[in-house]
Amino acid sequence: MTLCVLHQYQRTSDEQSFVFCCNNIFSIIDGHYSLSVSNSKRIAVLGKTGVGKSSLANTIFGGQGFKIGHTVNSETQKCQAVTKSVNGGNITLIDTPGFFDTDRSEEELKSEIVRCITEFAPGPHAFLIVLKVERFTEQEQAVVTKIHQYFSEEVLQFVTVLFTHGDQLPEGETIEDFVRHNKHMRDLVRKCGGRCHVIDNKYWKNNQQDEYRNNQFQVKELLKTIDKMVEENEGRCYTNEMLQAVEERIRQEMQLIKQTAGNKSEGEIREEAKENVFTWLWSKVSGFLSSALWGAFLGLSEMVKDVITALTGGGGMAKITVGRAVGAALGGALQGAIKGHNASEGANSPGEAATKAANAFMK
Repeated sequence: MTLCVLHQYQRTSDEQSFVFCCNNIFSIIDGHYSLSVSNSKRIAVLGKTGVGKSSLANTIFGGQGFKIGHTVNSETQKCQAVTKSVNGGNITLIDTPGFFDTDRSEEELKSEIVRCITEFAPGPHAFLIVLKVERFTEQEQAVVTKIHQYFSEEVLQFVTVLFTHGDQLPEGETIEDFVRHNKHMRDLVRKCGGRCHVIDNKYWKNNQQDEYRNNQFQVKELLKTIDKMVEENEGRCYTNEMLQAVEERIRQEMQLIKQTAGNKSEGEIREEAKENVFTWLWSKVSGFLSSALWGAFLGLSEMVKDVITALTGGGGMAKITVGRAVGAALGGALQGAIKGHNASEGANSPGEAATKAANAFMK
């Protein structure tokens, strides 16, 4: 039996974003949102290539669910979502490409951000920012700087920092000790409510000698932290108007597919709907820079407004204001992005939209 509950929504004055409780699919009835209640939590895993995101997901699930790469190149080339039962509750882990990488092409990164937006909708209950236990280098500093740049205070309410390669911790040292030794890392964890954990995907699998250095113990502690965080957030998932617009589009697509679905399950229908929405969403935002899409996903107000304008078609495409996070130096490129967006209108596929946008951008 599916239990549906009606919830009022509330807006913040600055970002005009709705706030939702835990849900998988919602519909609008008499101006309210009808939420299908589920015990499934959506957890988005973010981090640089090579930190062990896919291995982490398999460690949480207690088995294989995601492909694992054994080279410097990421095995996760596309956003993947897997749902399994863990400790009596369903968890959906969304494994993402390396958004914090510096060597990925603009087009590749942008496509995967669009993919993740459709996968995340209507929003994750938790983000895991995955970092390595290692000497703090310029690359790690760049990642932490990017997190501070894009993740608003609101988003950080949903973030837990998770360290991999725990075998690198000195004997007798905890992850809190490790964090305490670095100011930038300490500031990040503090902004995330002090939430940080550590695992080791290779050496801590069956360590019975030291409870702290045991993955089963650490996964239980991590899930307790996530449960507590969800409770403190009153059961809400992180969302904004863009994610809600995408979820509403998915819902509409599902209704259309159901008319000729035959014996397809609800899950199969939703997957087909998400694929259709990915194509639609790409045609709408292919002219944006990846930084603008990333900022819109993470709730930076001006970026959200611009993307919503593109999705709804309201009043045409205004000049893209990317705000403090991107800076004035992108002004000329953004003007080209606007032309690319307009040129991509009417495209029948992501490839066609990309070609039209690129040609207009070059002109």
